[in-house]
Amino acid sequence: MKTKDIGAMFALAALWGASFLFIRIASPLIGPIFTIHGRVTIAAIALLFYIFMIGQSTQFKRLWKQYLVIGALNAALPFTLIAFAALHLNASMSAIINSMTPLFTALVVWVWMKEKLTMRKWLGILTGTIGVIILVGWSPIPLTIEVLIAIILSVLSTVSYGIAGVYAKKNFGGVPPLTVAFGQQLGASLLLIPFTLFHLPESTAVLTPMAAFSVVGLALLCTAIAYLLYFYLIESVGPTKTLSVTFMIPFFGMLWGVLFLNEQISLGMIAGLIVILTSIFLIFDFHPKRVTRKAA
Repeated sequence: MKTKDIGAMFALAALWGASFLFIRIASPLIGPIFTIHGRVTIAAIALLFYIFMIGQSTQFKRLWKQYLVIGALNAALPFTLIAFAALHLNASMSAIINSMTPLFTALVVWVWMKEKLTMRKWLGILTGTIGVIILVGWSPIPLTIEVLIAIILSVLSTVSYGIAGVYAKKNFGGVPPLTVAFGQQLGASLLLIPFTLFHLPESTAVLTPMAAFSVVGLALLCTAIAYLLYFYLIESVGPTKTLSVTFMIPFFGMLWGVLFLNEQISLGMIAGLIVILTSIFLIFDFHPKRVTRKAA
């Protein structure tokens, strides 16, 4: 991987790590669906404004169906699942569970794109799964029914991300990343309208300055800017390597959680992260000579 690709992955990890912090703040105050609808709608508006500034086409007439699909798989569904999970999980734990995304992506690539999984990759998948089990089972959060359901929702969000990564690779070749980023957020916003209408906040009093700031941060930093980086990496290094960025997200998710929410970091979290990091080098090959790239 080139230096700029590695830099983009670290920046993306830091931004997505912060998204769990913002969701943890906003979701209990204004509701999961309202939080996520605000996120994708503001992001879509921001990206559309930038597209108009640079004179680029949205290609909406040609790709609107694909925008709805990627909007559902890579935004509306996983974002909402994570927001519901955040009602019972702290930001650190949500970010850590998200690290399962590359595991499911590798499996989706194997099934959908017929990419061979070597014994080393299978061992990496198993190792990563064990790491997540350690994190969940050896955490400071009591394993109640509500917490268990929240964990399942978080895991399902990673499955959706894995499918979305491969779908984007197969359906948006040659489409500018900015265009795809906008289309995804617009598609998600449109899909969430009927759900939001039935899940409006009970009172405008809950929309505190902190909640409003969190939604705007989610939209502009963790979505608009982050997904420009995401789709750039999809085109540059492919879906499997791109989604390996989620292995770095727990570090940032834990860091922001400790700094801003005073969350507790347990020995189990640290042990699980070490196991997951080990799995990265089993699943993904970062040697630059072995990376094939699409022609621009």
